[in-house]
Amino acid sequence: MSATTTYPNYSPGLEGVIGGISTISEIVSETSTLVFRGYDVHELASKGTFEQTAYLLIFGKLPNQSELSQFKETLSSEREVPNAVYDAIRALPKSVHPMDMARAGFAVVAPFDPDYAAPATDMDANRRKAVRIIAKASTIVGNGQRILEGKEPLKPNPSHSIAQNFLHLVNGDEPDTETAHVFDSSLSVYAEHGFNASTFACRVTVSTLSDLYSGIVSGIGTLKGPLHGGANEEAMRMLLEIGEPENAEAWIHDALANKKKIMGFGHREYKKRDPRAIYMTKVAKELCERKGMPKWAKIADILENVMETEKGIYPNVDFPAAYAYYSLGIPIDLYTPIFVVARVAGWSAHAVEQLSNNRLIRPSCIYEGPGQLPWVDIEQR
Repeated sequence: MSATTTYPNYSPGLEGVIGGISTISEIVSETSTLVFRGYDVHELASKGTFEQTAYLLIFGKLPNQSELSQFKETLSSEREVPNAVYDAIRALPKSVHPMDMARAGFAVVAPFDPDYAAPATDMDANRRKAVRIIAKASTIVGNGQRILEGKEPLKPNPSHSIAQNFLHLVNGDEPDTETAHVFDSSLSVYAEHGFNASTFACRVTVSTLSDLYSGIVSGIGTLKGPLHGGANEEAMRMLLEIGEPENAEAWIHDALANKKKIMGFGHREYKKRDPRAIYMTKVAKELCERKGMPKWAKIADILENVMETEKGIYPNVDFPAAYAYYSLGIPIDLYTPIFVVARVAGWSAHAVEQLSNNRLIRPSCIYEGPGQLPWVDIEQR
């Protein structure tokens, strides 16, 4: 007898359990729709910028030109991080995964925030902290990667967008406009996705009246797990294993016959297409052509056609993001930390929302251990 039959009110993994009420985003599985505060993610990625998406998530509305200009100025002024952050990353073993570096970076930067000691229920302070978190994420991850590679951190360029800042720090050169747009679009689509595991972990943490940075560190630790983050990394390793377009069809048929996991396809929240993947697929394939790496787009076409025809399964956002990032020269181990650079906007928005109408998140559990046992003196055990 299964646990769900024995306990009709129990749902493993909390699947289908409503964990709260939110105004931040909505996933409609049947229509493959994702909206952030009412705006379709496709339009945010294709017509807007990550800065506009982040503003929308934190402040609840799209900014007008004046608000956006001021927001970008604030982000630029808050982009630097204390040297203590770099010292902490230097002290880490060079073999650590960059997610460990990102987690350490945010843990160290937290007490330097001028609003760090503000009460957890101070909403104005929480939003200021959220903006600083968003501003510093690309610097922590970008320069943190440089340190892990034995390089010195670069000074962020205040004229750069968040996408440009990250690409400049990682690659050491000035990204062109089209390249920055592709990366910027990926940040927008990754920025938020409902009550996923890392977002829920963030909300649980701040529901204790802990601070936003503790929530972010909880989110990073949760995202590090391969059942949540890492799919874009594994998707690219899969593409590298395939190697060439002429290998793709045989590889995918063999993988399906042997029930091998096809990374970057299907999503628990969507019955058909992942709406985030639609625009990312378009710009990622265009980028491959522009960067002289058309084989990744060709392999992707073959895998997509076979998976749709034979299994009725479509790519999720991690699949096009994988070969887009590879075409940009970004190390594969950095793909999940890029997720962090984007998702801090969603995590911060959820932390602010949780604290604005807080109730400690404390579910019950079903006990299946032994009943009352008699005490046995240690000499007789």
